[in-house]
Amino acid sequence: MKRVLFVCVENANRSQMAEAFAHIYGGDGVEALSAGSKPSGAINPKAIRFMQELGYDLTRHASKSLDDITGEFDAVITMGCGDNCPWVPAKRREDWGLPDPKHMDDAGYRAVRDDIALRVKTLLTEL
Repeated sequence: MKRVLFVCVENANRSQMAEAFAHIYGGDGVEALSAGSKPSGAINPKAIRFMQELGYDLTRHASKSLDDITGEFDAVITMGCGDNCPWVPAKRREDWGLPDPKHMDDAGYRAVRDDIALRVKTLLTEL
């Protein structure tokens, strides 16, 4: 089983969607987690709404702190949070440099969501 961690500052938008797509595409072969360096404590309602469009219930997720994450990972993916993301041990480390969709309109938010979906699918095929 592959372990993948998706990290952003608030763990409310991008990393939550990435974790969801890893569950969708990876199934039982992937342990997908997400966390934030300064978690907001809540999932953004837009993230919930736009993942519901694809049939995924993001309300089952919780905004988590990196302090609660342990162990090593096959891949740690940061979403574009730069220096705010501390080091987590991983065989593979990438920063996707995605814009934060928090204040985007619906079309912009969907574009970021769909970009994340493609990147997660590619990542899982490469692992």
